[in-house]
Amino acid sequence: MKTTPTKPKKPLIYYYFIMMLILFAFNLFITPMIQSQRIQEVSYSEFISVLEQQQADQVEIDNSSGTIMYTVKDNDRNVFVTGILPNDTSLSQKLEDSGADYTSSIPQQNSFWLDLLTWLIPLFIIIGVGQLFSRQLTKKMGANTMTFGKSSAKVYVAAETGKTFKDVAGQDEAKEALSEIVDFLHNPQKYKKLGAKMPKGALLVGPPGTGKTLLAKAVAGEANVPFFSISGSEFVEMFVGMGAARVRDLFKQAQEKAPCIVFIDEIDTIGKKRDSANGIGGNDEREQTLNQLLAEMDGFDGSKGVVILAATNRPESLDKALLRPGRFDRRIPVELPDMKGREDILKVHARDIIVDDQIDYRTIALATSGASGAELANIVNEAALAAVRHGHNKVLQRDFDEAVDTVIAGKERKGAVISEKEKRIIAYHEIGHALVAAVSKNSAPVHKITIIPHTNGSLGYTMQVAEQESVLMTKDEILEKICTLTGGRAAEELIFNVCTSGAANDIEQATKLARAMVAQLGMSDQFGMTALETINNRYLSGDASLVCSNETAAQIDREVMDIIKNAHQQATRILQDNAQLLHEEAEYLLQKETITGEEFMEIFNRHRQQPAADSQTETHS
Repeated sequence: MKTTPTKPKKPLIYYYFIMMLILFAFNLFITPMIQSQRIQEVSYSEFISVLEQQQADQVEIDNSSGTIMYTVKDNDRNVFVTGILPNDTSLSQKLEDSGADYTSSIPQQNSFWLDLLTWLIPLFIIIGVGQLFSRQLTKKMGANTMTFGKSSAKVYVAAETGKTFKDVAGQDEAKEALSEIVDFLHNPQKYKKLGAKMPKGALLVGPPGTGKTLLAKAVAGEANVPFFSISGSEFVEMFVGMGAARVRDLFKQAQEKAPCIVFIDEIDTIGKKRDSANGIGGNDEREQTLNQLLAEMDGFDGSKGVVILAATNRPESLDKALLRPGRFDRRIPVELPDMKGREDILKVHARDIIVDDQIDYRTIALATSGASGAELANIVNEAALAAVRHGHNKVLQRDFDEAVDTVIAGKERKGAVISEKEKRIIAYHEIGHALVAAVSKNSAPVHKITIIPHTNGSLGYTMQVAEQESVLMTKDEILEKICTLTGGRAAEELIFNVCTSGAANDIEQATKLARAMVAQLGMSDQFGMTALETINNRYLSGDASLVCSNETAAQIDREVMDIIKNAHQQATRILQDNAQLLHEEAEYLLQKETITGEEFMEIFNRHRQQPAADSQTETHS
């Protein structure tokens, strides 16, 4: 597709030159016209006559130009000008006798510099006003409005990135895949000798906050080459053709500084799938930018050492032409870190703060399952803030525990006013969760229970932390998880015979798990191993859409409801069989407001050791 070349913008000096011409014309023509309306030239004898009649009001004698300017009484609108008569020695006496106010100027030798100054001052004023208007226009229309066709990529030399692979933790597979690019930039002849070609581009794919940008900077730091960094949104402008022009300029700069690395963040902004049905004629600014990017990636020689890195968390939306071999040859997943990865990330960020030598990073990593690198960095920072807030001279383990609670549930709302009745309902609700989890075989141990409201909207929560991380969940484990989620509502119904809004989040999570069992995981007796839903965006929203008929969708809904109903009934039976333990745990939680998993299990084990309790709960333990 051929794009129409944009007309180059004239430089600002062109407009300043026009302003100077206007100023010159104003001084040459307009000023004399204005002055001619007020200044009248008269003879010297007429001036003497005015003096003798004592009609002169103010007289100014300019010796440098040899002129006399004066005004007459009762007529200050007009100024009269005449020349000085050199041999008139009696002029001073005549001025004295006339009673007029008169002044005389000394001849000036540097009139040229004075005249030049009178020209420069208005010129500087015009330039200053022009610059002011230009800055205001830039603020309103974007920082790149006056740099048409120029790439706004930030260029870092190797020392300025400040990042190496030592600063990246929890992404060992991604670092291994990128280390080959680093080796190529260091030793290109080793690959050329065998005829091997380095991939032109590598696409970093993963959820937000996993360190895709950090990895790109680390590659540049390891390779010791210049690093171009630009966001995909910076290519798209309000002016047609500007995105394509900036792509051309970016690749031109990159080839001039080869070997180097070009990093395009959020490439899905310009790399979305092309669809003619979405735009008039199917050719909008984004498509022109994408077409130019495709052409540039085909046109440049990768053997010169120009490597294109891009990052996105929406790979399913990218155009297929962008992902074909010869463009982004390599797709590198940058997933959420596992337990060991989270522990390593915590240690990397803890290097910047003063921490206690006894910090158990493994416990913190277990409590933060599913957290990204950015969230773990935030937890370390929150722990440091908590240590300062509590007056500690170093960050302790309890500061990290508080930070985890803050990130997961928000800060405590200490000023929240809750009635005793509602507080009692909340306590039984949370103990209902914990008790069902403790009785179940495959549930993670209870780590903490609290009924203190938090800023994320929760009135309390029960935290479970697994003793070791698992990557698979069996059908029985998911059913027990759903049963645990329904334990809070079951406790409310059993003790108070009410249903409250406190179970809203539990119901949402239980429904998602049950629907995933039926429609995605093949754990349904009715449908078997059939995929009935597809995930639209696994890295962002995780929303799923049905790929079945309306009749099948209705059957899915019925089976989901049956799963949740059976789990709710099972949770109710567990609480009925352990009613005394439920009361004892809830009363203890009401007194303490926050209890640890050890405190909960101490009461649980003591009560379960009684013969009566053993006989009641034998089928559930």
